[in-house]
Amino acid sequence: MKIISAFHVAAALVLFAAIPADAADTVNTQGPALRVEKLADGLEHPWAVEVLPDGAYLVTERPGRMRIIRDGKLSEPIGNVPKVSARGQGGLMDVALAPDFATSRKFYFTAAIANGQGSGTEAFSATLSKDEKKLEAVKPVFTMRRFTSGNIQYGSRIAIAPDGTLFISVGDRGDRDRSQDWQDDAGSIVHINADGSIPADNPFKDGGKALPDIWSKGHRNPQGITFDAKDGKLYTVEHGARGGDEINQPEAGKNYGWPIITYGRDYSGAEIGEGTAKEGLEQPLHYWDPSIAPGALAVYRGAMFPEWDGDFLVAALKFQLLSRLQRDESGAFVAEERLFEGDYGRIRDVVVAPDGALLVVTDEDDGALLRVSRAQASNG
Repeated sequence: MKIISAFHVAAALVLFAAIPADAADTVNTQGPALRVEKLADGLEHPWAVEVLPDGAYLVTERPGRMRIIRDGKLSEPIGNVPKVSARGQGGLMDVALAPDFATSRKFYFTAAIANGQGSGTEAFSATLSKDEKKLEAVKPVFTMRRFTSGNIQYGSRIAIAPDGTLFISVGDRGDRDRSQDWQDDAGSIVHINADGSIPADNPFKDGGKALPDIWSKGHRNPQGITFDAKDGKLYTVEHGARGGDEINQPEAGKNYGWPIITYGRDYSGAEIGEGTAKEGLEQPLHYWDPSIAPGALAVYRGAMFPEWDGDFLVAALKFQLLSRLQRDESGAFVAEERLFEGDYGRIRDVVVAPDGALLVVTDEDDGALLRVSRAQASNG
């Protein structure tokens, strides 16, 4: 369905106070004016950010580094990060804190990893040492069954379900037919327990029709995955080819069509598959044509922007923007507002901080961490 085209808290505030006032921009929108502050730069292709309990930030850089940003200062790289395959679209990618991180110091991350057969997507659990200088207890919890040559379309994001299980998005690795091979976890959303075992509610847990970790198939390159905190529904956003970027709501055992159906075309202009719809294959909730090259996805449930409640926020690389998709009371998408287009570079991640502000990373050689908050009204 097409939409109308148009368009964690107190500790964090202490950190933000260290940012000079003149380092912020004011951006007008269709609703509230926004204040955009640069919290850090000098990051090499940052991919993901998470807020630590004390208000500092844990960030990943695609070449294989993790750092902490605290009091406006960038730490030295954290030690014991596994060697990643930082080629093409590959490298160190997503990071997600365990719900009990404040006591366990446990988190999860994804990366492109190489072996003798090529490279593939892998997810790890680890703990952050008390001095924050190294990773401890690093353990793979998910590894693609088949590594291949090429360095594109790895996915990959992590969403932690309310029960602590992990949903991980995996790209088709540039081989579209793998998305329809149910004995291959490329082009899928996988669902695992925190230790890598198979959850009891997985649709193929016996490994018969499909690999036991597969939740859904027919995805191309999903680089955004999140739960709506209000209703617990899982959503993804994924890259199409030339057109056909999609938002989907992955449900157990369902097939989302790629490459049998798509609203995009091949980069050559040739048609792909059998059209835009086919019985037994799911339709996207929304698609873009032309493509915006989506990164991360967040459903806004925060106090700072109550007028955005329930809106989808999608990071975009191609047009260097943040897409805000408005929904009506039924949940249908009704309008789009494009924020920051071309102003800050390729936007890779978007996270809603505990105070309701947005955190954004820009995927550039000299990438940055930005905070987007509500601009204060003038007293004049």
